[in-house]
Amino acid sequence: MRSKVTVALLFLNVVLFFYIFQYEKVKLPDANGKRVLGAEVATIAAITRTSRGAAPLKLERRGDAWWLQEPYEWLANPNAVTRLINELQFLEHETSFAVADLTRSGQTLADYGLDQPAFVLTFTSAKKDYVLKIGDDTKIGNRLYVLSPDGQRIHVVGRSLAESVGLPLEDLRADSIFTVPMFEVRSLNIQTAAPNLKVRLRRDAASRWGFETPISARASKPAVVVTINALNALHAKKFLDPRDSDLDRAGLTTAALRVTLEGNARRETLLLGQVDSAGDYFAKIEDKAVIFTVTLPPALLATLRTAQEELRETRVLEFEPTTVNALTLSTPGQPELSLQRVVGSTGAVAWQVVTRVPGQAPLPASADTALVEELLQKIHLLAAKKFLSDAPAAADLEQYGFNRPEREITLSLSTGGGPQGNESSTLTLQIGVSPNQPKVAFARVKNTPFLYQILPDILTATPSRVRHYRQRLLRELPESARLTDLTLTDLSTNTAVHSYQLPSADKNWDTVLATLPANQRPPLAALLTELRTLRAKNFTADGFRPEQADTPEGERPWKYRLDVGLALVSGTGATQKSTSTLFLTERLGGTTLLAGSAEFYNGIQFEVTQSMLDALFALTYAEKHDPGPLVPAPTPAPAVKPAPPLPPAAASQP
Repeated sequence: MRSKVTVALLFLNVVLFFYIFQYEKVKLPDANGKRVLGAEVATIAAITRTSRGAAPLKLERRGDAWWLQEPYEWLANPNAVTRLINELQFLEHETSFAVADLTRSGQTLADYGLDQPAFVLTFTSAKKDYVLKIGDDTKIGNRLYVLSPDGQRIHVVGRSLAESVGLPLEDLRADSIFTVPMFEVRSLNIQTAAPNLKVRLRRDAASRWGFETPISARASKPAVVVTINALNALHAKKFLDPRDSDLDRAGLTTAALRVTLEGNARRETLLLGQVDSAGDYFAKIEDKAVIFTVTLPPALLATLRTAQEELRETRVLEFEPTTVNALTLSTPGQPELSLQRVVGSTGAVAWQVVTRVPGQAPLPASADTALVEELLQKIHLLAAKKFLSDAPAAADLEQYGFNRPEREITLSLSTGGGPQGNESSTLTLQIGVSPNQPKVAFARVKNTPFLYQILPDILTATPSRVRHYRQRLLRELPESARLTDLTLTDLSTNTAVHSYQLPSADKNWDTVLATLPANQRPPLAALLTELRTLRAKNFTADGFRPEQADTPEGERPWKYRLDVGLALVSGTGATQKSTSTLFLTERLGGTTLLAGSAEFYNGIQFEVTQSMLDALFALTYAEKHDPGPLVPAPTPAPAVKPAPPLPPAAASQP
């Protein structure tokens, strides 16, 4: 029983919905009963306008967009069409009267300009045509006479109807050329007539762009996006009358340039021909007859003509720095060096540098994380200055130094390989140099055919020396640790230049600093800060010799020795005292002062930071040799001018 009732109810619902959709019309609200048009204006699908002495103009809806059909096919201006349709939907009369009453008053449609209307508007709704005739202006009130579609009544309406219906063709058409938005574009095709070259770029599922022709290579996504946006920003400047259009004269029979945007199941091709007297290009859309002119920016034109180079990805390697687990450097004649990512128990990322010498166990050391991450960014951004070859011969590889690369950099990636892009993989970058071109370098990715010219900076950034990658932070004392004393000794005379002692009762150096001369307080305070967190600017030698330093000018004796007393408090509260010693050179340049110590890395020599250099310089050279502020010379008293001699006549008077 329940099943029969359910079936009956479903049947009744179907009948009810069928009745609603088939026989009920959508009605626009009309509270005051003044609407000129009925429900038919809610579903307008086409509009045709004719006017006195002008060619017909036809608009047609295609999906969600409106298109001009006559006098030529072109995308319509959505704002102008919306204005027109809204005017029709909400058109109200001030007053109206029946056509049948005209004969009784001795009038005809001609008296209202409706026998030969200024505009005849025919619109199609639900496959039925409706004709609205617009006549003359009223003599007073700035109104219009309109004949209803059934021809039975004359309405007096506002002039805004004529303004919307009478929009010129220039306002009714859209001036944009391409209608495929950037997010929809799936491919970009460019074809030039001279030379005859076809370039096709396609976007993959991951929104990456690549060349399909003339080569299979990566494209620059930013450059492609900028180019497509520039194409979408093009506007038709002037439309030629169809009667005066000549494809041969416009150079469009064999277009000089063809540009195609492909979207979702649609494509649009722009043909560019000759240049007119104003410097604009004759153009047309391939499947449309109308010819127009367009102003093409020189930068866009240059990109389109050399798209195979301008739109190509200049970055040599494609990877994300965060996916690199290890980086291996190989240099001819030097041991292989590796940088390895280490993830701690807390998730913190650190790096270590490892050297591999044949016959010896690997030697790991802490690497400077900031420096390694900076290096990965440099490799990530390594860009081609010039594309040399996409199919190099063996002679080319030898010419550019790839028979024995100056540097080989192998990246081990956690992701990026495999068909799904989520399997571990490796990338090997080779850097070659040519004896004939010392200021340039060349690059290639192993197992790919492309050769690039690059800047040689990457060789300076990737030396195969362990010290270049070592951790720069040599010492960072805990907050409970104290610096108890500090002595700076001139080794040439073995005399103390400065010696400071922290009283055992003091926890900081404020009292000591207060007793010092004013010129010593700032540099000593800065030096104490630098000694608590001792950092190397960079390392200049792998070992340390207490007799002499290795400087760019050669070997020279150390100039100073800096002894620092340290007091470290253990977990049990016991204090452990020690002495830290640094050997120092004189200032070797504006930003260079070397230090050496046997305490770090089994002996190391390094450049001190600029802050430490300034503090040491102020405590050594500046204090001894600085003449102090200039004393201005006394201002001489102004000279007294002698009185001018009296004239002879005045001198003779008593």
